[in-house]
Amino acid sequence: MGTAEGDARVRVAAVQLNSTADQVANMAAADRLTRAAAADGAKLIVLPEKWTAMHVDPRGEIRATYRKLHMFDVEVGGRSYRESELEEPGDEIVMSRTADGVELGLSICYDLRFPELYRILAVQGARVVTVPAAFTLTTTREHWEVLLRARAIENQTFVIAANQVGEHPAGQRSGGRSMIVDPWGVVLAQAPDSPGRIVADLDLGAQQEIRARLPSLANRRPQAYRWPVQEAVPV
Repeated sequence: MGTAEGDARVRVAAVQLNSTADQVANMAAADRLTRAAAADGAKLIVLPEKWTAMHVDPRGEIRATYRKLHMFDVEVGGRSYRESELEEPGDEIVMSRTADGVELGLSICYDLRFPELYRILAVQGARVVTVPAAFTLTTTREHWEVLLRARAIENQTFVIAANQVGEHPAGQRSGGRSMIVDPWGVVLAQAPDSPGRIVADLDLGAQQEIRARLPSLANRRPQAYRWPVQEAVPV
């Protein structure tokens, strides 16, 4: 389709999985749901966190690789998470582009709480932002939708957020409710609390109209913004 605004629509999907210790079953579920989303006409399909964190085109070529910037070192829902003990963060913001020429910003899960990442992606030209995630059950219930819609509205981008759902090894639980959100903050599709897929059509022409009529990105004043020399961290 290209990015010409006359017919600029693209169908996308988010796949919601309940990944367990059974890798064969995980692969089978991902394959089945991805094929179903493609049969629904989706040209861009996002799988949840703990899948391969890469953008792969329809020919199987790797277009971009993103490594999560922010490690989930927190205490929430009565348990402690120390992601940095098992993984190392990336150090690069990554943009990609679909085969149809749609600019794509990449992020993962806990990154969602850091709005500066999404603003940079938008300034760099992202029309769509992906959020593969394994958001905890607790934070999904209170924060997930609010954060997704905020990132979409702030940056006037589409957001495709694919979450894990249910219980995983070591008693961890994810909250599901995968979403596709438009630049006005409208939830175009939301998954129930079970494995499956959601599909929505992104109207890139409508996105251009939003950005033209409410030009918050164009009205930024970067010359007036200064980061503190040493940021104060709330305790």
